Amino acid sequence: MARKSANEMLQDSKDMPKVVEVADLRAVMSYGGSKMLIAPPLAYDEIMKKVPFGKVITINQIRDYLARKHNADYTCQLTAGMFINIAARASVERGTDETPYWRTLKKEGELNEKYPGGIDEQKLRLEIEGHTVIQKGKRYYVKDYSDKVFELE
Repeated sequence: MARKSANEMLQDSKDMPKVVEVADLRAVMSYGGSKMLIAPPLAYDEIMKKVPFGKVITINQIRDYLARKHNADYTCQLTAGMFINIAARASVERGTDETPYWRTLKKEGELNEKYPGGIDEQKLRLEIEGHTVIQKGKRYYVKDYSDKVFELE
């Protein structure tokens, strides 16, 4: 069987969104509740497309927004990371109807090395939009990213 394209994976919502009850006490304490949302890839893509030129958003902001929208305590970190990367790859794969994935940062404004083109591509695109990217050790961050955050409603 042929491997699915990023766009096929993006469109595959299976039985999502779904809220599952988490019984692991450590997870409940760590995330502040037992209701975990597993949102479909398109939900992340839809939000990423809303971030305008010159603005940025973090994965955590997107996760928090989706959790509130679906009356969950939090969203699954693992699937969020995977689905955001699928949205980025699908955008590049399409070549049209671009999702500005480079505007979606990891926590504290860190660039995402897993995006298409890696850090260099994301850094270039962010700098074109007027952001300053700084290096701290081996990691890269948007300087003063919190001043440029796109607020979800």
